[in-house]
Amino acid sequence: MISVLIPCYDQGAYLDDAVESVLAQTHQDFEILVVDDGSTDPATVRLLDGYARPRTTVYRTPNRGLAAARNFLIERARGEYLCALDADDTLHPAYLEKTLGVLEDDPSLGFVSTRLQTFGAETRVWPDDTRCDLVTLLCDDPVHCAALVRRSAVLAVGGYDEGMPHQGHEDWDLWISLVESGHRGVILDDVLFFYRRRPGSMCDECTTGAVHIESAEYLVRKHAASYRAHWEQVARFKDRAMAGIERLNVALEEEISTLASSVERRREELATLRRRLEEARQANAALAAAEAAHRSAMSEIAALRSSASWRITAPLRALYDALVGARKDGRA
Repeated sequence: MISVLIPCYDQGAYLDDAVESVLAQTHQDFEILVVDDGSTDPATVRLLDGYARPRTTVYRTPNRGLAAARNFLIERARGEYLCALDADDTLHPAYLEKTLGVLEDDPSLGFVSTRLQTFGAETRVWPDDTRCDLVTLLCDDPVHCAALVRRSAVLAVGGYDEGMPHQGHEDWDLWISLVESGHRGVILDDVLFFYRRRPGSMCDECTTGAVHIESAEYLVRKHAASYRAHWEQVARFKDRAMAGIERLNVALEEEISTLASSVERRREELATLRRRLEEARQANAALAAAEAAHRSAMSEIAALRSSASWRITAPLRALYDALVGARKDGRA
């Protein structure tokens, strides 16, 4: 029923987790197709040299990128449905069962996605909004890459676009193409997909800076007819998004201002504490000097009292003390 497609480029450290998450599915009518997309990491190459897992076939190709790797596997897939699972992500055990059930119950659907939870460098549940109509897809991509999709529908739109300027948005383009061709999609509210976030990953590269802008421009050119037909809704969507960003920016500026005031107060308190600490240090130093002088004087007194001269003059001191005492008694 289902072909799970796993391109692997230098991600051997995570591949077992991905494959095991498929083997643990409650729905067991699937095949797993892995392609080593020209890996250069020695550990990944060694792993795939002898990779043997149940219902898993491994292919090797020169490195041609994510879209070409997925298309390579689609050509060899036997399943009626496709799940493009990245080598560093995993599925919930009920993922195939639940998504397949929805597709089987509604022939008008072309693909079924779910909410996901990120893990690794970030932990959050996404997306907040589970709509995935054409207007939403023209503005944003709330459908994750492993959405279960009809193989016939993917073939009808030509598979993944290998001509995109950068990797990372191939699945976004596919969902737009599918909906444009009349295939609906849904996003289940269940969290059934786990998406690994790693610093420097493809996700970081394709969602920021010039790479994201160039990919977005490519999508607008490719799907120009849809953007022209829905430009007003797209513009309103972007306006709401910008308004939300502006509100967030204002809130952040207020928080920064509050934090700045708090930091300044803490700095003043720290300066006061440092002054008090210095005064205490000086007082401790003076006390230590006094104690040292006292010890020195006591040592001198002890040395004097143990000396021979102290013993010789003892009778004279006694006579002197007696005379002083007598004089006091006379005055009394």
